[in-house]
Amino acid sequence: MADNNEQTFDLVVIGGGPGGYVGAIRAAQLGMNVACVERDKLGGVCLNWGCIPTKALLAGAEFYSKLSHDADKWGITAENVSHNWEKVIGRSRGVAAQLNKGVGMLFKKNKITHFEGHAYIPAPGKVQVFDKDDTEHAGEATATLKAKNILIATGAVPRELPGTPFDGDKVIAAKQAMTLTDQPEKLLIVGSGAIGMEFAYFYNAFGTECTVIEMQDRVMPIEDADSSKAVQKAFTKQGINIKTGHITKSIEVTNAGVKATIAKVGDDEKTETIEADKVLVAIGVRGRYNGLLAEKLGVELFKDHIKVDYRKEGATYETSVKGIYAVGDVIGPPWLAHVASEEAVVCVERMAGHDAPDMDYGSIPGCTYCHPQVASIGLTEAACKDQGLDYNVGTFPFLASGKAQALGETDGFVKMITGKQHGEVLGCHMVGENVTELIAEMGLARRLEATAEEIINTVHAHPTLSEAVHEATLATENRTLNF
Repeated sequence: MADNNEQTFDLVVIGGGPGGYVGAIRAAQLGMNVACVERDKLGGVCLNWGCIPTKALLAGAEFYSKLSHDADKWGITAENVSHNWEKVIGRSRGVAAQLNKGVGMLFKKNKITHFEGHAYIPAPGKVQVFDKDDTEHAGEATATLKAKNILIATGAVPRELPGTPFDGDKVIAAKQAMTLTDQPEKLLIVGSGAIGMEFAYFYNAFGTECTVIEMQDRVMPIEDADSSKAVQKAFTKQGINIKTGHITKSIEVTNAGVKATIAKVGDDEKTETIEADKVLVAIGVRGRYNGLLAEKLGVELFKDHIKVDYRKEGATYETSVKGIYAVGDVIGPPWLAHVASEEAVVCVERMAGHDAPDMDYGSIPGCTYCHPQVASIGLTEAACKDQGLDYNVGTFPFLASGKAQALGETDGFVKMITGKQHGEVLGCHMVGENVTELIAEMGLARRLEATAEEIINTVHAHPTLSEAVHEATLATENRTLNF
């Protein structure tokens, strides 16, 4: 811990998550003297409470599900399969802890000074560090940092359901959902985005009775309609209760758990009551900047986020105050770790005078790691119609894939959307085994402005799941060979 003396840096980064630590490292590589202030653990929510530990949980759920339900299909006898909940959760925490240490080592390697505590910006070019719990700055600052530039990468916090604040016990967010000491018998999940669907799969796989409430008429409403339909079908088959087109009118916390009153959208009079041990609220996020900004600074906010013109050509990610920048979830959607990292790199490179290319926000891959997995990039078919584009669609089901058959993972498909005139990749949507890995090819295709013909002429190894991408592209030209 630093003392009260002022210290001067070229850049002070606030937040040690995927935006903050990556931005700090890149700035150090560019020759800057960098400090990073983080009030929790290095790696941020993503590494410690989000992306990484949830994937460890989901990997355990898949393993357990295969042993419990599918072992006989493989000629394997697995009788009386059970699980140790403490160890299931413990493995996830261990994975996160190991990677947390790795970020610390990267800081040492790149000579980045790490301050643990709560950051406060009283004036441009100045950051005070307080005790990590002192968000009101009631005590004395433990350090005062001066820098020409400040980069805010503080992430986001879950949105509360109106009238139902989080209590960390019966009304929980994702952080509590991944660390529950006791497995609930019944879990109610409000929201069917990535967080809601991943936890629905995880808990259901281990035997918790799960009900998902979604206000829209389909789950995962930001995905292509065909993807939503396939996932809902798979989840229903797994025994998860899906209630789309419903609003959560109220949640009452009881001695036994929670009691939710829901109603169909447009029919508030006809209500239904659902009881559960706990409710996971997963309805979105808002920027995290509590206790960070002095009011006199005048940093402009927009819809619960810090405002920067990040979607304009040549964006620097500078806020309304000169020398103060912001990247990642704190500035708005898409709320994705890989977006935060890339924004941070562009920001500090331009800060250093480099001619960094613009972020292509139309080519950001989105991934959901439930089972079956969901991945997408570019435009949905509905978006193509809304924009009046002439397009072709090609779909290849994993049921027709030799590798998927061999893996016993035939749910899902690859859906390609290409321009009718030039064959450019307008969008790609996938549901199925390991599609979160397959989507990278489509990111490169869009980056290089590849056409359907170029993807068709790219040899895909056999037998692989990636052949489904090749076949779906062939299908856009009515040339499918294996379906």
